[in-house]
Amino acid sequence: MFSLRVFIVFILCVFLFTVNSCYGSEIINGNEVQPHSLPFMALLQSNVPLCGGILLHPKWVLTAAHCKDVKTVLLGVHSIKEKEKEKQYRQVQHVSKHIIHPCYDEAENVNDLMLLQLDKPVKETKWVRRMKLNKAVEQPAVDSICTVAGWGKTNNVAKKMSDVLMSVNVTVINRTQCNSPDYYNLKPYITRNMICAGSNGKNNADTCQGDSGGPILCNRVLVGVTSFGKFCGLKKKPGVYSFLSENHLNWIKKAMKKYKTE
Repeated sequence: MFSLRVFIVFILCVFLFTVNSCYGSEIINGNEVQPHSLPFMALLQSNVPLCGGILLHPKWVLTAAHCKDVKTVLLGVHSIKEKEKEKQYRQVQHVSKHIIHPCYDEAENVNDLMLLQLDKPVKETKWVRRMKLNKAVEQPAVDSICTVAGWGKTNNVAKKMSDVLMSVNVTVINRTQCNSPDYYNLKPYITRNMICAGSNGKNNADTCQGDSGGPILCNRVLVGVTSFGKFCGLKKKPGVYSFLSENHLNWIKKAMKKYKTE
């Protein structure tokens, strides 16, 4: 009887662990940010909040390609539920176009980038401000400390996203190590257009479900977009981010220019 009970508990644990594995991103081991200190942060939703994004231009938001069915973009948000208290800060915009990177591969998580064109320009204020893209972005060095942010879940068993915007510092991990058998084991292959970042070996800092499409900032520079992870918060399954390579930056600029008059 005892062995049967142990076996049943084991099966339940495996089931719960599997169910709570993540494709997107959630802030693990993070802290609430100072309200409106990241004015470029966008909260994306269909009928409910589902992803994060980055305001690049009054009519353009950058996010992850796998953040499907985004209908509205909320800017100037800190607490999701405090609609009335934040009424003076918030701007709500409808999405008129979804422009997915032409080489996005959902199976391999490659080029996981999407631009959202808003139906009208946002007004830049103290609480809503664009993130300026650099002309070129350097790959962050191994062991660099970078910052990620979002409204995603804060642990593996939470049923809802965080009410308030959270952030955490993550440590950049060597790509070869990230592809090793102990880590992602080439499933999927972590390419040079991805950044692997998470635990410093002592903490469980990570991103996961709900934070996809949000930024990774190194030295306050936008270097990538939150893409995917597995078993959120595990030291050997760090978050993976789409790196804003020269090709990606060129695609963003050309796409915004092409569609701005339409």
